[in-house]
Amino acid sequence: MAWLLVVVAGMLETGFAVCLKLSHGFSRLWPTVAFCVFALGSFGLLTLSLRKLDVGPAYAVWTGIGAAGTAIYGMIFLGDLVSTLKIVSISLVITGVIGLQLSGSAH
Repeated sequence: MAWLLVVVAGMLETGFAVCLKLSHGFSRLWPTVAFCVFALGSFGLLTLSLRKLDVGPAYAVWTGIGAAGTAIYGMIFLGDLVSTLKIVSISLVITGVIGLQLSGSAH
């Protein structure tokens, strides 16, 4: 269950990163509100998961999911540059996230 919280928290991290861009420096109300909701949800779920998980693997998985998800979202919906190197690099991040999740021990 703790790892599921980390995965959902990582997806919410993608949400708050995208909303941060869409807020244009917190000058647009609804993306700023969404940023706050996603950020609080993401940090809250990560905090709950750390009751059971080691901080290193959990934090790495959380940031990896957020980074990969944000990069993928940007390429698909925001017109970010798509390149073979970027796709391979994102695949390596995802592979690392899976490896860290599998190596992470629960208390």
